[in-house]
Amino acid sequence: MPKGLYECVNCGHREVVDSMEPLLEGACPKCGGDMILVKVLEGSESPEASESSQEAAGIRGDVEALLNKFYSLELIEVQGAVSVFRVTEIHERDFEEVLAELEALGYWAALKKAGNEVRLFLFPAEQPKRNNPLVGATLFVLTLLSTLWAGYILGLSYVRTLSDLGIPTRQSPYLISVAFSVSVMGILGTHELGHKVAASMHNVRSTFPYFIPFPNLLGTLGAVIRVKSPIPTRKAAVDLGVSGPIAGLLVAIPVTVVGIKLSPVIPMSALPGAAGKGIYFGTNLVFILLEKLILGARSGDNYLIQLHPVAIAGWVGIFVTFLNLIPAAQLDGGHVARAFLPERAHRYLTLGLGLLILLMSYYWAGWAIWAILVLFLGAAGNPGALDEVSPVPLSRKLLALIAALIFVITVTPVPFYTG
Repeated sequence: MPKGLYECVNCGHREVVDSMEPLLEGACPKCGGDMILVKVLEGSESPEASESSQEAAGIRGDVEALLNKFYSLELIEVQGAVSVFRVTEIHERDFEEVLAELEALGYWAALKKAGNEVRLFLFPAEQPKRNNPLVGATLFVLTLLSTLWAGYILGLSYVRTLSDLGIPTRQSPYLISVAFSVSVMGILGTHELGHKVAASMHNVRSTFPYFIPFPNLLGTLGAVIRVKSPIPTRKAAVDLGVSGPIAGLLVAIPVTVVGIKLSPVIPMSALPGAAGKGIYFGTNLVFILLEKLILGARSGDNYLIQLHPVAIAGWVGIFVTFLNLIPAAQLDGGHVARAFLPERAHRYLTLGLGLLILLMSYYWAGWAIWAILVLFLGAAGNPGALDEVSPVPLSRKLLALIAALIFVITVTPVPFYTG
């Protein structure tokens, strides 16, 4: 039966309908207005019908030819600037190739499942705004200064504690400050550069890292990069999600090793009565293993490890890895989880994890802030990759398992506590 392309007289919504009536009263699914026939699409299964329908949707001939090169499809609906097609056959399995050629013509596309059908959504590509390099450079300098200051304060406290315990040291708070700042900036910068490299591999537009200065114990709240174009495939989502944590951890581990080697180990019997009281850093399986390998029997309960600020920097890198791999919202782990879960299931997972983190605030009050952050980000959802039809390759499934293992061994339930 011939089909007609109808347009709403109220809101302008366009849709293909199995009808040739000149007017369909109250048929608009958007506003309930009247729909008028603007184009007759004869023989929707034929090439002529495909040509006329795509022409009616305002699709240029070069874009139409490209679509027909990659897919066998038919137009079923036009929603403003978005054209919706039913895909009957896929000729090109590499969606990133499809997206690259479409983007060169000014379009993006999304491949989604709708019941037993595969649908392709075609829409104009957004032009990313130009970045102001002064912003990133200014934030970098400010974060460098704030981490130097934090390192100096930690260095003063470290040297003073050793002096109070009668442990001779020639270490300068100024050198400790530089070592701490370089360690923290190196870990965070490598984490974000891992994302940047993965984004470049998949032709995803992104900025260089933005460091976030903050006057706290560490001198920073971390670093971020902004992704300025959609993630094309679930394979790319896994790569972008795991690249940062793995890259950062590969730097955090040797930094931690150096820091632990610089940290004096003090027998509890040698401590004064009031010593050993203060703020302690929580531990995780990675840190415990490194302590055992480096310190051996001296890492037991009968000894106190006075962490060198460089060891604190390494601990921060491991802790940041854990936080980013939480499989919720749009965190790194959230992108990996979304690659394997439908949007609704991922929303429920985010909600559940947000509430679990809130319960963990009983042990550390800071988790309440993280719970609010996760729930807030989760409310916006995670759109997932543009192509949710193509399967995730085995190599990325294994990479996701590695990320899950890293998450388990870096879990730090109580990051800080008092002795």
